[in-house]
Amino acid sequence: MLPGLVYFLVFKYAPLWGVLISFQDYSPYRGFWHSDWVGFKHFARFFSHPDFYLLLRNTVAINLFNLVFFFPLPIILSLLLNELRSELYKRVLQSIVYLPHFLSWVIIFGMTYLFLSQQNGLVNQLIAHFGGETVGFMTDSRLFWPLLTLQSIWKEAGWGTVIFLAAIAGVDTQQYEAAVMDGANRFRQMWHITLPAIRNVVVILLILRMGNIMDAGFEQVFLMMNGAVSQVADIIDTYVYRAGIQQGEFSYSTAVGLFKSLIGFVMALSANRLAKRFGDGGIY
Repeated sequence: MLPGLVYFLVFKYAPLWGVLISFQDYSPYRGFWHSDWVGFKHFARFFSHPDFYLLLRNTVAINLFNLVFFFPLPIILSLLLNELRSELYKRVLQSIVYLPHFLSWVIIFGMTYLFLSQQNGLVNQLIAHFGGETVGFMTDSRLFWPLLTLQSIWKEAGWGTVIFLAAIAGVDTQQYEAAVMDGANRFRQMWHITLPAIRNVVVILLILRMGNIMDAGFEQVFLMMNGAVSQVADIIDTYVYRAGIQQGEFSYSTAVGLFKSLIGFVMALSANRLAKRFGDGGIY
């Protein structure tokens, strides 16, 4: 456990003291302890920013798309993989669906561009070949959120099956044998045995997902964003990047990041309490 503990202590807990600068007008020359304290000045500035509701809307909307369309897919895929009887075919298929997880978002963006670019994209070339008009998939604001969701599904759905397949592997096989004796078909076994057995795992992952409701994925959005879709693509993470890295407003960007973290913390606690109310164990 030591490497894991050291990792969290060094990279997760030790940097927490840095949130102090969100309550300061931090100056690198004066340091943490000599910069002027300004209280909630930076938070008030962010809440009164003209783009506050736009940033909040985009961040939450992208996460809701992922929650509704992406989150259930690893569960469904795990159930389907579990029903395969050929171990060789099952392992080969698992390896294939795992592979996109190891590709960086830069590569995913490059592949998306090659397929969907309006000028040279393969899809638009096929559309033009059959006499249709090319479609600006990457410059249409109405398609931006679904496109991000499809990217996430292709990249991470296979990797998301790891936890669920491990949980399914722990189900007592005698339950399936008893179900067969009672005349249950494969679907009934899945519905009445497999799904209830992994319910706690699903609930825990859903709670953790709610805790990340304000994390829309900086790298993916940053790569996909362009001037034509900025009204639906600009999220809190990209705004923090511009304010903190490009403009050097360290205190202000830290305050925005702290606000985002607090919202995630509250959502995780609320989801955990709601899960307990419905009879599940939750995460604590």
